[in-house]
Formats: sequence, structure tokens, C-alpha cells
Amino acid sequence: MSRKSSAPKRTIYPDAKYGSLILAKFINFIMYAGKKTAAEKIIYTAFKQIKDKTKEDPIKVFNDAINNIRPNLEVRSRRVGGATYQVPVEVKIKRSHTLALRWLLEATRKRKNKTMSDKLFNELMDASQKKGAAMKKREDTHRMAESNKAFAHYRW
Repeated sequence: MSRKSSAPKRTIYPDAKYGSLILAKFINFIMYAGKKTAAEKIIYTAFKQIKDKTKEDPIKVFNDAINNIRPNLEVRSRRVGGATYQVPVEVKIKRSHTLALRWLLEATRKRKNKTMSDKLFNELMDASQKKGAAMKKREDTHRMAESNKAFAHYRW
């Protein structure tokens, strides 16, 4: 990282099919080795499954899933007088979106289905119904912040 100034923020353009910025960011998360069309194919196949099986708008299901996974609190390490405390802090919106996408992708990759689009479909359906591995990760994060509430006065 440059010492002189902060790195410029890159603009992410909405995806072509649904016009969603969060979906475009998720496509970039899934992408391996610059193969964006492969990542888009995975997501759009999962969205087609959502539309066929649930008769709902896939972008609405995706947004519900992301909003359910997004954390409100997290713990940050803070060193005070030789001891390190886990201090609960509120999460900014941009970081909470990023964490939600990261947790969703991680949970999707750990699933035991055949194809990535099947894994993504199942994880999105679980997350939109407030269950699944990504939701568990959010609950664990909130539980950790709740149990360390005593150290909240060390917030900076």
C-alpha cells in the first residue's frame, strides 16, 4: 500500500442481466483466474433454478439471503496494557455486505452437491429462510460480540 495516499476506489458496474451492484460484486467474488463468464454462468444457472422451483424473483431471494447473512456486530482485537481484549463494534454497511458475500461463498463451496450452481442454489434458499452454514457464521459472530459486551467501553 502506498504511503503517500490511499488507493483509489474502483467502481463496480451493475451486472448486465439484473442491474444489481451486489450481484456484480458477488460475481467478482466467485470468479477464478479472470473467468468472469464462467462465474456469471454459475450464478445465472442458480437463479434460473430459483425461478423454476420457487416461482419467485431470484434477485429478491438473493437480496433477502444477503440481508439475512449481514452481521450487525463483530469483535475487534484491542490491546490495553499488555492484555488483548475482543471488543464488540458495529459493522459498517459496506463491510457487512462484503462479509455476507464472503460467508455465502465459503458456505457454498463447502456444500456436498455436484455442481457449483446447485450448491449456490441450496445455500441461497437456506439463507433466505434464515438457516444454513452462512447464517450459522453470522450467529456465531453475534454471539461472540454479545459475550464480550463487558469490554465495550474499550471501543476506540
